[in-house]
Amino acid sequence: MSAATGSARTSALAGCPRPRTVPPGEATAPAAPPAHRAECEPAAADGDAEPDRSADSGDAPLSAREREELTARIDALETEVGQLREALASRPVIDQARGMVMALAPCDAEAAWQVLVRVSQHSNVKLRSVAAALVSGAEGAAVPKPVRKHLATALREVRTAPGRRGRSGPSDRRELRAQR
Repeated sequence: MSAATGSARTSALAGCPRPRTVPPGEATAPAAPPAHRAECEPAAADGDAEPDRSADSGDAPLSAREREELTARIDALETEVGQLREALASRPVIDQARGMVMALAPCDAEAAWQVLVRVSQHSNVKLRSVAAALVSGAEGAAVPKPVRKHLATALREVRTAPGRRGRSGPSDRRELRAQR
């Protein structure tokens, strides 16, 4: 490879993650996936669809099956990284919603989480969307009717659950008065 070819290739790949051989079973920190895989692939000089990396790595070229498996693994990892990024981005909103449920029920963090999960499942809305609706509802926006309905039901059940964990709520106070 000439110096001119190497520098042109380096500038074309600037900002793209470098491939690394990882032994099977070794955990790695996820790298940011490129927005478009084609942007991070060097252009093939002779018009080939797949660049030949055998000169770069010193390894034998991959077979079609190995390339297919590697592509499937890369796609799966890119999907997983995307899901993890979404989870990290939605976590603060979910934590705010959990705090709101803890104040409304009143209950502990685990019970609040279960309320959000239940509302999500029963209203067929993603948990992060339920949390966002609850937080925006506290700011004056309308909470969608299915979410509002299932949230009210779940909160009522948490408040009236016998032997529930958490702080004393209105239903517990009534029970205490009745026992006196």
